[in-house]
Amino acid sequence: MAATKAKHPASRQPRDTHPSPGHLSSPKIVKSKKGKSKEEDATSVAQKGKGRKEPDELTEHITWSWTSLTDSWVSRQPPVFTKDGSYFFSIVGSSVKIYSSTTGQVVSTLSASPSGSSASKFSQGNGHTDSITAAVLSPTNPFQLITASLDGCIKVWDFLEADLLQTIDLAQPILHLCAHQNFKDHVFVSVARPGSSKEDNNAVLRVSLKPSAATAGSAYQKSSEILAVGKTRSTCGLAVSPSGQWLVAAAGHKAYVAQTSALKSGFTKFVSPEALTCLAFHPSEEYFATGDVKGHIRLWYCLNEEIIRSHSAVGVEKKAQTTTLHWHAHAVSGLAFTVNGAYLLSGGEESVLVIWQLHTGKKEFIPRVGSPILSIAVCRARDREEEYILGLADASFAVIDAGSLKIMRSFSRIKLDSTAPLGKHLTSFPVPLAYHGPTSSLVLPSSHPSSLQTYSPTQHKLLSELEVSPSNRVSRRDEKSLEPSRVLRVAVASSGEWMATLDSREGDDTFHREIYLKLWQWNARAGIWSLNTRIDRPHGDKQVSTVVFHPDRRRPLIVTTGEDGKVRGWGIRTTVDKNGGQEDFWVARSALDFRSEVPTHASWSPDGSLLLVSFGSHVVLCDSITGVINTALTSPQCKSARSAHFVGTEGRYVAVVGSHDIVLWDLISQTVRWHRRCSIAISAVVPHPLDDSVAVFYSSWGADLVTTVEVLSTSSERPIRKRSLPFHLLTVSPYPVHHVSSSHKSLYALVAITSSWNVVLLGDYVAAGDEQASCAQVIPDPAGSARRPTLFQDIFGKSAFADTSNPRSEQIPATSSYSWDSKDAAAVLDGPAHLIPPIESVFDSLMGSFLKPRLPCSQEAAHIADESDEGMDEDVDVDMDVTQDTAPVVISRSSERVVSVEEMDMFVELFKQHAINGHRPNISQVNGKKTNGTQVHPNGYTPRHPVPAQTNGYHQLSPQSVLSTPAKSLKNGVLHQHSGSPVAPLTAGKKRKKSLG
Repeated sequence: MAATKAKHPASRQPRDTHPSPGHLSSPKIVKSKKGKSKEEDATSVAQKGKGRKEPDELTEHITWSWTSLTDSWVSRQPPVFTKDGSYFFSIVGSSVKIYSSTTGQVVSTLSASPSGSSASKFSQGNGHTDSITAAVLSPTNPFQLITASLDGCIKVWDFLEADLLQTIDLAQPILHLCAHQNFKDHVFVSVARPGSSKEDNNAVLRVSLKPSAATAGSAYQKSSEILAVGKTRSTCGLAVSPSGQWLVAAAGHKAYVAQTSALKSGFTKFVSPEALTCLAFHPSEEYFATGDVKGHIRLWYCLNEEIIRSHSAVGVEKKAQTTTLHWHAHAVSGLAFTVNGAYLLSGGEESVLVIWQLHTGKKEFIPRVGSPILSIAVCRARDREEEYILGLADASFAVIDAGSLKIMRSFSRIKLDSTAPLGKHLTSFPVPLAYHGPTSSLVLPSSHPSSLQTYSPTQHKLLSELEVSPSNRVSRRDEKSLEPSRVLRVAVASSGEWMATLDSREGDDTFHREIYLKLWQWNARAGIWSLNTRIDRPHGDKQVSTVVFHPDRRRPLIVTTGEDGKVRGWGIRTTVDKNGGQEDFWVARSALDFRSEVPTHASWSPDGSLLLVSFGSHVVLCDSITGVINTALTSPQCKSARSAHFVGTEGRYVAVVGSHDIVLWDLISQTVRWHRRCSIAISAVVPHPLDDSVAVFYSSWGADLVTTVEVLSTSSERPIRKRSLPFHLLTVSPYPVHHVSSSHKSLYALVAITSSWNVVLLGDYVAAGDEQASCAQVIPDPAGSARRPTLFQDIFGKSAFADTSNPRSEQIPATSSYSWDSKDAAAVLDGPAHLIPPIESVFDSLMGSFLKPRLPCSQEAAHIADESDEGMDEDVDVDMDVTQDTAPVVISRSSERVVSVEEMDMFVELFKQHAINGHRPNISQVNGKKTNGTQVHPNGYTPRHPVPAQTNGYHQLSPQSVLSTPAKSLKNGVLHQHSGSPVAPLTAGKKRKKSLG
């Protein structure tokens, strides 16, 4: 396509035409998923009413099926670890996700049942119906989790069995919750007081988890006892001291302190110079730490009965003795003490973890953790050293090893934009979204505006992260944030080999606007994108409105439209160096303009032969090879076209979209098929890739967060179905679904990003499988999992009998007998004597490993022949004279004597009858004389043969010695000798060891 000046053909005005009855599509009835959406025939609905209805009344609004790929709600509450550290709990909206501490995978989710939207909040089978604000382990049962929510309910969960045990309703929004083992069946909560003054709008209560007698048998229960401790401002923290003597609430500019033994006396208030943001108690000493909005950390030493009595005057606010630590430039959002209490951890907007050594005041830093820190938790797992887990603003977790002070692991799904306000997203910038075919993944913005992330919906896994524009992750110096470089556009070629990104940074008085068009090449072997070409200011200092690839896999071509009024094409040029190597890079290929209009959108026909560009009130069709304008479309119904799209697989129809109008053109007849006027502004239009229909999205940015979707066919302006979504969309794109049956080809499968930064799959056909742990799952008992070796096992070694974590011992049923291999049996007998179990429990198994039963003659001959063949050298030629008349001759080995089962039973009975239960004599001394190297019996008899090696005076038993010494007796696996009986000689092949003298 050579650069050319556009010719301006005469614009074609539309002719009023009406679709013929033959063009009306037949009604379709599609079954949807249970509880999600339901299809209805538009014609049948129209026939139910009387008379002719308007297009908006033809179909009723039904919620479209949708599923969330991530959660946009980021909790400021720190994660809660199980007692053994195997799992941790994270609050996500109205659910609690249970993560594995090792892998970071979600193993279960405690949330409302699927019918939670219509069921009562007091249903015993449902979880919370509003955001969860606190979660703590039960102080009396480590396998129970207590949660509190804004719905006013306290719920007790058995998280191993994924069962809701109890619901206590307070009928007041709960902001914080804490518990202590000294107060069994009680918790402390901070609740909001609707309608109260701004000064004291919260209240702290002690709530009993025992239900009242009137509600004991009901599905929801009322507390049998509620004690009001005092009124506070909006609390930012609530905690009980480790000793259980003090209750502290941080709210506003005050720290509220109450003695748990005298809760009716209320709070004593201590004033802080700045508003408090977080609270943490020392694990062993009676003081606590707070952070404030100015970045100061204070250690409060006011938990003393004398201080409390001196400040006990009602309504009097006092100052307490404190120690101040200051490094943070902004508010401190997370505080935590280490397990030993020697260090204090703090974090905030700077994305830096600060480790304070309390007795010296020195500090260490772990910078660039990836995102602002919202919460900090300390874990001492059973099989790892102490770890710090950071809850970040991009909905990810960073695990830091306490020894190396390095980030060891990072748990993340879809990262959120940490620069946007919590729960909201900036809508003044376009949001990039694309699909990468080779990896079946989505390309979307990451936690920083200058980066992109690749997420696989089918694997529910974050694959990679790409920093498109290298930038410093610095926090704001003043109240105004620094404007970072942002990725505004992304497009991926249909082949998946190339990706185009557009990043920009707005200028100010010190520098001009920066705009870069970057082309990336996919490295399939390494699974990463490599930068191939960077084009500075592709449209001058003007912004780029469209970046789109050619649909043909064999034609690497990209088109951009800009506010400078140009439509530019970019292609690949190949060069050959001296060594014959080829290098591909992108260059400008063509430029196009039309009547000094500014292009707003460009799209390709399905076969790629035509380029459709929106120029104000005109829509221009260009030839993709020559760049010549074929025709220009315009209509009085749509005076300002914002975008234009081909509808259908044949490229016959073009949908021209304005702010409130949509016009469908028939390119063959050069007429307008239909025009639809909408009362609500059109936010997006997505044509179906395989059907002659288009989905139109309407969103009103009011108080009601609802998006209406109409599916329009090319045959009529009347929508064939209407759907609604309970959120607003920032961007929406087709989501390819592979292996779709013919009955589903007319259904929509889309991916979108909502205004609250939630990535969702929506439409008639939601292809992504549900995450395995998206609902409550039974978790294996941590006590049954593999344990770390004890100190005793580290010193003396593990035993196959004593080690419960041995995989072999776990696979053996309790009722079955285990068959030992001869090598394994010998290894067991070589172990320490104190680790060998009683010989009675393993006698049959050991004897069975050494003494194999004899096979029948035929099987034994075949077995011997097989062994002879295996031992034969293949390189040796053997002359064999085989005749048919000669019967085969079996050459057998001389068989060894095999002990029968009856004989073994006889030995067992013999050992039982001759057991000695007396005390073992002192064999080291006889008549006050020490013996050396010879076993001396009390009666003075000295054996002629030396005795085998001993361990603490005990013989180590072997099967050979058992068979050769019938006069001996067994007791608890220890070999004893009768007084006056001769000692049997050593078994052949055993080494003689010097006895312990």
